[in-house]
Amino acid sequence: MSGIDILMITYDRPEYVRLSLPHLLDTCTDDARVWLWHNGSDAATLAAVEEFRHDPRVHRFHHSPTNAGLREPTNWLWSESSGDYLSKVDDDCLPDKSWLEVLRRAQDDVPEFGVIGTWRFPESDVRQDLVDQKLAEYAGGHRLMRNHWVQGSGYLLKRAMVDRTGLLAEDDSFTSWCLKAARLGFVNGWIYPFLPEDHLDDPRSPRTIYHTDEDFMARRPLSAQKTGVKTVAEWTEQMKRSAYVVQAASLDLREYSGWRQRSRSLTKRVRRAITGRAPW
Repeated sequence: MSGIDILMITYDRPEYVRLSLPHLLDTCTDDARVWLWHNGSDAATLAAVEEFRHDPRVHRFHHSPTNAGLREPTNWLWSESSGDYLSKVDDDCLPDKSWLEVLRRAQDDVPEFGVIGTWRFPESDVRQDLVDQKLAEYAGGHRLMRNHWVQGSGYLLKRAMVDRTGLLAEDDSFTSWCLKAARLGFVNGWIYPFLPEDHLDDPRSPRTIYHTDEDFMARRPLSAQKTGVKTVAEWTEQMKRSAYVVQAASLDLREYSGWRQRSRSLTKRVRRAITGRAPW
């Protein structure tokens, strides 16, 4: 059996790390190993990482004194690991305890699957009418809500996907990289019924650190800073909007290139100029 290599990037969230890192280790299958990349110099977060970094399921550890972001640690895993399956779990996420077993079985059974993921939104965000339009059935009885990208946590992808698509380029987000892979014929999406992932940065999570607007402003996620969100209520609406976007997103790849893509980018720029906020 081939192995699974899983990346976790930790940064400035000691409360989350003490939840997410042991949870990840406990959900590892026998052939899975964890690659830890710690960003920054926050002493409390590094201390939380140190509590677990010598666990036998931790295969490699790297400490970057500065915040290296997403691309460098992801390419570190993709280029230096040997597993036939690759994954990343964010330090603010707790995927379902069976996530690796379920996603691995689907990947083994369906050669065309590229990146498939767990689902980070609450039941109240699910629009069944939209989901049903994108559901497809595959070998082994697996069902997928197809989408050309998934979120960058709690997913499992085939090594062959990286071999064909390449590493993350300087201008790539995980979304744009998934779209590149979709254009090569890989089928992406969320396994269905959805496998839950508790997203701790969602104010609706029972384990979130965001209880007041003051809490939120003191430790805003980078995406909230980029989009100009300043309150818990606004951030919650952003989460709801994100859930709608992925359920309603077109499966027509032409929508994500050429004039259609340029039109959407212009609309976002105009909306940001008017409202001071650029929704996802």
